[in-house]
Amino acid sequence: MQVSVESTGGLTRRMKVSVPAERIDQEVESRLKRMTRSVRIKGFRPGKVPFGVVQRQYGPQVRQEVVGEVVQSTFYEAVVQEKLRPAGSPSIEPEESGDADGGFGYVATFEVYPEVEPAPLEGVKIEKSVAQVADEDVERMIDNLRKQRRSFEAVERPAAEGDRVVMDYNGTIEGEDFPGNRGQDVPVELGSGRMIEGLEAGLIGAKAGETRTLDLKFPEDYHFKEVAGKPVQFEVTVKAVEESRLPEVDEAFAKGFGVEGGADALRAEVRGNMERELNQGLHAKAKRAVMDKLLELNAIDLPAALIDGEAGRLAQQMHQQLVAQGARPEDVKMDPSMFRDEASRRVALGLILAEIIKRQGFKADPAKVREMVDNTAASYEHPEEVVKWYYAEKGRLADLESANLEDQVVDWALEQADVVEQPTSFQEVMNPQATAQA
Repeated sequence: MQVSVESTGGLTRRMKVSVPAERIDQEVESRLKRMTRSVRIKGFRPGKVPFGVVQRQYGPQVRQEVVGEVVQSTFYEAVVQEKLRPAGSPSIEPEESGDADGGFGYVATFEVYPEVEPAPLEGVKIEKSVAQVADEDVERMIDNLRKQRRSFEAVERPAAEGDRVVMDYNGTIEGEDFPGNRGQDVPVELGSGRMIEGLEAGLIGAKAGETRTLDLKFPEDYHFKEVAGKPVQFEVTVKAVEESRLPEVDEAFAKGFGVEGGADALRAEVRGNMERELNQGLHAKAKRAVMDKLLELNAIDLPAALIDGEAGRLAQQMHQQLVAQGARPEDVKMDPSMFRDEASRRVALGLILAEIIKRQGFKADPAKVREMVDNTAASYEHPEEVVKWYYAEKGRLADLESANLEDQVVDWALEQADVVEQPTSFQEVMNPQATAQA
């Protein structure tokens, strides 16, 4: 077998392979001879069919099968011989051999993995957010728990934001009814933003027994397409105005969340949970900062085949997620090109991380992986069954092992670089969007 390789630019390689005729001829002859022992041809007894007859009838088909198999096997022999790492499947084009013996030849065009030389991190600055759970964070969380358990009591005054009104309504579009246009005894919390724009605000100041007519418009992206973007008139009758009542933070309140020991024990439990969540959030921010820095420092050519494959997987995942949320499969159109930027990021990081892991000799830590399994299982009704499932087949731990290796890279990178601590708050870590909008 003769092999020659040329670079056609970037990561693309064009590899020409010439296979001696005898390699194919011998395998074709061997298969045809085996066929003479079992093939059935009219006019001959089983096992007595002459080789020449079998060759004439089945030779072309067998040769085609053998050539296909030889192409596959010799391609991998050739890339090993030439120390190439193909990225994606090759494009194969057969060509006539110029050899006197009539050998077979083909040209394989494919991309290879890029050479990755991770840039040093010494002297590189990486920002690392640091934060603590403050007393006001705990009290804010306690207030959220109180709101979850709030009750409502009827009041004899006009409705204000934060109140709940109980209403009957009748909606019409151009004087005509539409599906779902009527409702009775519907509770609406004013200021919650759960109704279409203008309805909640239109009930501020209303009293029990009062009827108001509201001229509104359905949003353009309203979930019922029949009325989306259309003007609508609602006739609303307020039947009751109710004021929220927050429960006291006492022993009974704490017991409602399964905590014994009263308000102090509840606050300690809440603080512990918040600190665990904060540590996870800070780790996620540090990981993002490290990954961003690795991408910034290591600009590498990426095989298009890997990007296309990853974009396809992301599109498929999004399709499955939307279908699981109730969308009809035929209505969900996911163009992989929508995910190309994210796919490029993932492919680049995958190549960089793989090289760092190899050079540093990192191995998945069984104890850390088990801790991740236990944390995942804890949210299920029967955690022990989840743990058994993970360890029943080694392949099921692959994602967690990869996550552990990534964590090791993050810790290593932070040790190598100059870490600049960036003070922040619990809210900024856990609710960055809400903090930005405030």
